[in-house]
Amino acid sequence: MGSQDVSSPKNKRLRGILVIAVIAAALWFGGRAMGWWGKQDDGHLRLYGNVEIREVQLGFRVPGRIARLLVDEGDRVTPGQVLAELDTRPFEDRLAGADARVEAASATAARDANGSRPQQIGEARAEVAAAEAAMTEAQRQYERRQALVDKGFISKADLQTADAALRSAQARLAQAQAGLSLALAGTRVEDQATSQANRAATVAERQAVQTDISDTVIRAAEAGQVLTRAREAGAIVSAGQTVLTVALTQPVRVRAYVAEPDLHRIRPGMAVRVRADGTAREWPATIGFISPVAEFTPKTVQTEQLRSDLVYRVRLTVNDPQGDLRQGAPVTVLLPDSAGGN
Repeated sequence: MGSQDVSSPKNKRLRGILVIAVIAAALWFGGRAMGWWGKQDDGHLRLYGNVEIREVQLGFRVPGRIARLLVDEGDRVTPGQVLAELDTRPFEDRLAGADARVEAASATAARDANGSRPQQIGEARAEVAAAEAAMTEAQRQYERRQALVDKGFISKADLQTADAALRSAQARLAQAQAGLSLALAGTRVEDQATSQANRAATVAERQAVQTDISDTVIRAAEAGQVLTRAREAGAIVSAGQTVLTVALTQPVRVRAYVAEPDLHRIRPGMAVRVRADGTAREWPATIGFISPVAEFTPKTVQTEQLRSDLVYRVRLTVNDPQGDLRQGAPVTVLLPDSAGGN
């Protein structure tokens, strides 16, 4: 009985010390996790955010059949690199037809601009000369018969026939002279303008086909990495349908948020550091823009305690020393001690 009574107070003290130790440890680790004390980089203003997701959906501006896909998911691409191509045979057939129409319209425009050929002018002059000779002969016959009518050797009907022949010859001469005038004047200005307009229209149609041919190729506009390959070679795609999705890797942008009381501590152009989870490496950065409009804190902003529950689809790329930051990954922005020292 006595020994049990003596040991009981000792057990109580040990249990009390153990409870106090557990509570102290909980407070220590919990406060450290919450950033209450003992956290590295104390004295720095921390902003929490994410690496911006910058993607572009690539497709053809014209419909057709995919002939080649030259990249796969995870491949790095450079500006101007060819990523995919369509079958160009239908467009080449259209281009051949457009070339023929341009040649025909060009020939018509050149004909109208050059006017009549020398042979045509010579032919018109010869027709005028023949008409003049015929009219001279008709005039002579009329005058001869008129003299005979006055002497009573022929009837007035013969004179009327000679008069009709003379008028016909005069009409043919006027027609030949008009033809010569047209040959000398060439094509009308209105006809020349019409032929030039037709040629310009056919040239524009040919240029449109050439533009369609250039649109059968997808080129990378900026440096990036292929995220998804939505279509395969042989597939028929419509204009604007997504074929590839490319993440724009440069420049890397971070979207972070600062509390209103700390707004005076940052400014555009300030040099800061960015840290990602799971690594001690820090990247230098610069604040480029501060929104003039306030907004509520978005739910995508995660503190360090909540980040461990986030998962990301990762496709590793070897020999990429600057590929640690992933788009959409949470990061911590560390400002210098002297930020807003006033």
